Amino acid sequence: MKPVIEVKGVHKSFKTVKAVRGIDLCINEGQFLALLGPNGAGKTTLVEMIEGIQKPDKGEILIMGKKWKGNENELHQLIGLSLQETYYTDKLTVLETLKLFASFYNLPVERCLEIMDIIRLTEKRKAYVVNLSGGQRQRLSLGIALLSNPKILLLDEPTTGLDPLARREVWEILLDLKKKSNTSMILTTHYMEEAEQLCDYIVIIDNGEILKEGTLKQLLEDNNGENIVNFTLEEVHISPELLIGNKRFNIQWDAVTGRGEVVLSQLENELPEFLGFLHTNNLRIKHLECQRKTLDDLFTSLTGRHLHE
Repeated sequence: MKPVIEVKGVHKSFKTVKAVRGIDLCINEGQFLALLGPNGAGKTTLVEMIEGIQKPDKGEILIMGKKWKGNENELHQLIGLSLQETYYTDKLTVLETLKLFASFYNLPVERCLEIMDIIRLTEKRKAYVVNLSGGQRQRLSLGIALLSNPKILLLDEPTTGLDPLARREVWEILLDLKKKSNTSMILTTHYMEEAEQLCDYIVIIDNGEILKEGTLKQLLEDNNGENIVNFTLEEVHISPELLIGNKRFNIQWDAVTGRGEVVLSQLENELPEFLGFLHTNNLRIKHLECQRKTLDDLFTSLTGRHLHE
């Protein structure tokens, strides 16, 4: 596949803060890539360097095989971007705002009408920007990013602060784009579900470094495909040593809440064995729930903390 963006050994520091520490990335044509990590992980700094807003202290970034220096005008034409926050003129309508940005590319008004249809704001074309909801403003930002039919779309946490319905409306627009175009996208997010829903390839980043990368399937398989079994028991008073000291199963038991957790790699074989262990010790299941390990579990195993902490 043809590389669209190449990031090679990039570093960036701000005074005493090392925001990006030797990151390597390659994004191919038509690929949707997620940079998944908590606030302060270095996602925005990395994207700003790819956008040409920041310059790396060390390393190299190539867009369509070209460096930013000396190719700024050409490369700006290839990129559509949406930042975490964008401020518009309150007393311009949706259509007027789109026409303003379209004029920077010498695009006709017909393109603005197409974009309003894509971002589902046609009915709001005469509404002032100040009267739009948060979700509608984000869709407007996305529409502006798409005006010039960019080869590369860079979205920095586009759904942060939106309610679930508004978030899914943005997702639907991006999924339609993925089906109908060959645009490459980098999406920064701290929402696991967003990365899972939208992107072919996920890069988990923290403290300016890549911790793990791959497709969702690869990441979860690298996590040993483990399943978490949460359970409660009918018995109230149990000797914790009976569960915690067991050598066959690594059981986490909370005597205060009466809840336990065990991780099983082969659910079909190990779950009957685990239930047999409980039966042998006259322990009766009150509640049992199985779930496959998630990206948050993987992040926790890599860092010792949850994604949203």
